[in-house]
Amino acid sequence: MTTPSQRRGRLARAPHPRAWPRSASPLLRGLLFVLGLVVVAPITAGLASDEDRRTPVVRAVERAQPAVVNVSADQAVAVQRDPFFDQFFNDFFEARPRRQRYTRTSLGSGVIVRPDGYVLTNAHVVARGQNIKVVLADERELVARVVGVDADADIAVLKVDGGTLPHLEFGNSEDLMIGETVIAIGNPFGFSHTVTTGVISAVRRSLKSEGRTYLDFIQTDASINPGNSGGPLLNIRGELIGINTAIYGGAQNIGFAIPAKRASQVVADLIRYGEVRRSYLGIQVQDLTPELASALGIEARHGVVVREVEEDGPGRTAGLAPGDVILEIDGHDVRDRSEFDERAAAAAVGSTLRLTIQRGSERRDLAVAARELTDDRIDEVGWRHLGLKVKDKSRSDAVAITSVRRGSPADRAGIRPGDLLVALNGVATESVGAYRRALSALRAAGEAQLAVQRGPAQYRLTLPVD
Repeated sequence: MTTPSQRRGRLARAPHPRAWPRSASPLLRGLLFVLGLVVVAPITAGLASDEDRRTPVVRAVERAQPAVVNVSADQAVAVQRDPFFDQFFNDFFEARPRRQRYTRTSLGSGVIVRPDGYVLTNAHVVARGQNIKVVLADERELVARVVGVDADADIAVLKVDGGTLPHLEFGNSEDLMIGETVIAIGNPFGFSHTVTTGVISAVRRSLKSEGRTYLDFIQTDASINPGNSGGPLLNIRGELIGINTAIYGGAQNIGFAIPAKRASQVVADLIRYGEVRRSYLGIQVQDLTPELASALGIEARHGVVVREVEEDGPGRTAGLAPGDVILEIDGHDVRDRSEFDERAAAAAVGSTLRLTIQRGSERRDLAVAARELTDDRIDEVGWRHLGLKVKDKSRSDAVAITSVRRGSPADRAGIRPGDLLVALNGVATESVGAYRRALSALRAAGEAQLAVQRGPAQYRLTLPVD
């Protein structure tokens, strides 16, 4: 019979498997080795494959997706009834209105840009909308209020109350590279949090629509479909570099995004002031035609000619003079008056613009400080270019015209004091503030469309802008 100490001795003397005699265990050693591969290899391989699959795109989406939201708004839509059915109905029942109204939901996307609930989306997503709601990635549905809208930039800011929320800060859209990978997240056709990838096809694209020029869009081939509007465009690091806003009709995989730099300026103004502060340079320009270039003795093919410089304006302070030809603004070639006016108006108040001009045979660079376009100056634009002065009226859907400048476009069109201005360039002028916002968009327009009411009759007029 063995004692415990003897048993411990035997255990202590038990040979380690690696010390087994070669002659006794080759088959056993092989079986154990194969068994180890069968058990351990799938585990380590699974861990390695998961890590390999987490590409930069996956990591970027994981970082950004919680800040992407679905935006919906109820919109009233008028539908004409069938005249035959109306007659039949009225023959037997009390007459009813010929038009009925119902609501439909406009879907779009958005991105939370501040942890306290500020949401960035497109202005056209919430235009004329009511009962705006935001659905978060965790499926919470929150009521949203509109903080501010800038139709010129197609940007709107909403506010929701949901505590501290995941958000994305603006990235750098100034160093984008053609061909670099980008990611779009949104809700195309109502399919929430859909991810598409592509590359940057071009930068600084200009689009013209309804007489306006929209500048510096990012062009991408990442699929952007209806419902993606307002969603984020990300770089491979998951940084917010743009806001998806437009699809090129009739083509596949041609989409456009507002650069983050422009969007961040608009958002900051909308949150702080409720509207975008417009800037001005205090100069009037006209297109450089071949005839003007010949008369001025220059060879430039593109640019604008300074026609007028305000006495106390920023342009006069910087040294601009009538007859100067502006060739570049902040390093961008100036092709026409529309582009120049858009770039000047988009400058942040207080920023400095670098102008490259040609005066005779000499080229020089000038720095012009952009000043805020105050209400008084906007009113002066209306008086100088259209010949109108207005004031608020008790009715909430129009402003009253108080003065018409003799010889002005408004005077030549027959507009008189006492008429009501209902709309300017498609913008309802229900207040002096709305009228001023519409005036500030007259920058590059060669004409203005007015809806004027006199008594019960309403007229639509097109006026040249002096």
